[in-house]
Amino acid sequence: MKILIVEDDIKISSFLQKGLEEENYTIDCSFDGEDALYLVQNNTYDLILLDIMIPFINGVDLCKRIREKNISCPIIMLTAKSSIEEKVLGLSEGANDYITKPFSFEELLARIKVQLRSGKSLNNILTMDTLEINTDKKEVKREGDVITLTSKEYNILEYMLMHKDEVLTEYMINESLLNMDESTASNIVNVYIYRLRNKIDKKYSKKLIHTIRGMGYKMSDK
Repeated sequence: MKILIVEDDIKISSFLQKGLEEENYTIDCSFDGEDALYLVQNNTYDLILLDIMIPFINGVDLCKRIREKNISCPIIMLTAKSSIEEKVLGLSEGANDYITKPFSFEELLARIKVQLRSGKSLNNILTMDTLEINTDKKEVKREGDVITLTSKEYNILEYMLMHKDEVLTEYMINESLLNMDESTASNIVNVYIYRLRNKIDKKYSKKLIHTIRGMGYKMSDK
């Protein structure tokens, strides 16, 4: 899962990045509205943490521009302001939630999980055909058989299933899920896809991971 942090306070940004990476999220950081808008237009994010008081384009205006581009990923606004007017303004421009500084990391993490779950599924179970993922337990089953995956394999499978029927390029998968030290291997995505196919597709009649020639990969039961 990939999260964009838009926060001009370097200490806060670094704190959030470190904490979320420890929770196995992949993080991009931006320190102003113009840079953030560029990143949002050129990357796929599962959630955006957006401070209101940022340079060049403030958080409320940035939220509005993001929604005008039909980008629907959840946005949680971060701000030191606690007035009702600020909350209403942020939510009216398309934010999904609002948290006032100072806040505990545990509270923010809980809100992130709520938004990620509500944005993709009504519960903690993701399914496709006979494949089932319990996102709370990090458990994968197919036809009732428990399938053991490494952390990276699980993250890629969950990412693909949450974006089912969408074509995902190698770049998107690499940028969203893999560590920088691993991304130096040009075929690393192919390696992980090969491993996943062996584990979740090989012994089953219906194949769920499809190669879209010249484009990337897609999870589909069609």
